[in-house]
Amino acid sequence: MNRPLKLAPLLLAPLFLAACGGGGNFSTPNMDSPNMDSPSLDSQGVKTPGRWNGPRGQGQTELRGLWVDAFGPGLKTPQEIDKLVADAKAAHVNVLFAQVGRRGDCYCNNAAMPRTDDPAVPAGFDPLADLIAKAHAQGIQVHAWIITTAIWNSLTPPQDPAHAFNQHGLKATGRDFWLMVKNDGTTRGGADWLLDPGHPDAAEYIRNMYVSVVRNYDVDGIQFDRVRYTDYNPVGGPNNWGYNPTALERYRAETGATGTPLPGDPQWTAWRRQQVTNLVRETALAVKAVKPDVSVNAATITYGEGPADQSAWLTSRPYTEVLQDWVTWVREGYLDINVMMNYKRDFVPAQALWFDQWNAFAASLKSVNPDVAQVSGSAIYLNDQLSSVNQVWKTRQAGLDGWAGYSYRTPDADVNAGKRTQAQVFPELAGKLAGPGGPFEREVRWDRPNPAKLRAVSGQVTVQGGPLGGHTVNLLDRDGTVLATTQTDGNGRYGFMRVPNGQLHVQIGSVTTDKFTAPPGRVTSLDTLALN
Repeated sequence: MNRPLKLAPLLLAPLFLAACGGGGNFSTPNMDSPNMDSPSLDSQGVKTPGRWNGPRGQGQTELRGLWVDAFGPGLKTPQEIDKLVADAKAAHVNVLFAQVGRRGDCYCNNAAMPRTDDPAVPAGFDPLADLIAKAHAQGIQVHAWIITTAIWNSLTPPQDPAHAFNQHGLKATGRDFWLMVKNDGTTRGGADWLLDPGHPDAAEYIRNMYVSVVRNYDVDGIQFDRVRYTDYNPVGGPNNWGYNPTALERYRAETGATGTPLPGDPQWTAWRRQQVTNLVRETALAVKAVKPDVSVNAATITYGEGPADQSAWLTSRPYTEVLQDWVTWVREGYLDINVMMNYKRDFVPAQALWFDQWNAFAASLKSVNPDVAQVSGSAIYLNDQLSSVNQVWKTRQAGLDGWAGYSYRTPDADVNAGKRTQAQVFPELAGKLAGPGGPFEREVRWDRPNPAKLRAVSGQVTVQGGPLGGHTVNLLDRDGTVLATTQTDGNGRYGFMRVPNGQLHVQIGSVTTDKFTAPPGRVTSLDTLALN
């Protein structure tokens, strides 16, 4: 998925799974690290429970997750789902991040995007509905994982004429063209065509994908994946994507810029980063407006070494290279759970250090944002089983709220390399996790968000003869003190999550709302503001 010019051939398969359609769509570690091909555990092997805070027990909570991708068997037939739920139960897993949205489609029958045309799914069968029923019966949550931006990756177009790629892909013109474009005119990132978050209609479509799943299914959560501008950039940036003509037109109208900005232009970079944040915020608000107790979470990028603090975050690779400001999403409460894709090889010293650095950074965020859970996601497909178990202990030692493994289909490096099968390996990994002395020895629960803690507002603006997006929006208390600031998106929407109790009002330029109090347990819709 990352930087193809620096990879040894033997590493291409495991590291470019997303681009090749053969695996997940997550970040991979920096390939510049030393000793990449020297898989040797330290002399102590897996740390003992006594050293790493032993197994958690009854009455405690901890997220224990598995990503279940749709690039192979796992959730496509009733029989696969039976096995998946039984395997998750045996491993004492309590959350399944199930990939129901792969490339503009849905492994379900009732959503804004068309039902998948995957031939492995029986006609009429609804994988998501079946998974929810069976997982819930075993006390396991199901979070609908949807790829946010990638929309298609085959030279053969989707079968459904209503598919977004058919309607708004290469053949579309004008505002109907939604694809992300590189500064050199490229429209494909690796194998994928992607939607541009800066295009207002594409952003609306993405938002509705998630909302439609929440409205029609009893999912416990939704998960953003690849909610960013795509890869294939210089290490550390700048990001070369976002040059969709409609997005560029918006940028010029909102900022007064002229011409076509260079990828490293600071104003252009900040604008694109804000579009991703707007998309997360508006989708989160829309989901919570439908079901306040559904978890909103994101699989977030952790390229390279971890930042020491929030100041260092501003020069980190996620922030500069793919324009994903997930620290703001945590700080503003747009997420209930931040699931870092902390994909590092535990047997490579530099990467083991990076794994710990990102965990420490997430723990520091948790200390000031306690209502947002912090979870470390491990690349079990890049590690041997003992290394993966070791990363569970290290995650717990860091004080995080849980751990997740990518992926159920590839539970260790041997399976990923084709040396052994998933059916051979997963029971072994489950035994190491949930067996005597394992970190998951005792079952624990993971709860849905408490809706009583939700207190949010959303609004929209109209404008006479000007852009809807890019307007600074301030949330003020009764005395006029600014409590929070955001921007309108390309459709004129704005909002604030977890606002305080008491009299509030919103100000945009010289226009203000009437004073209001936001009740708990809901998203309060404000009257539309007409701007000059």
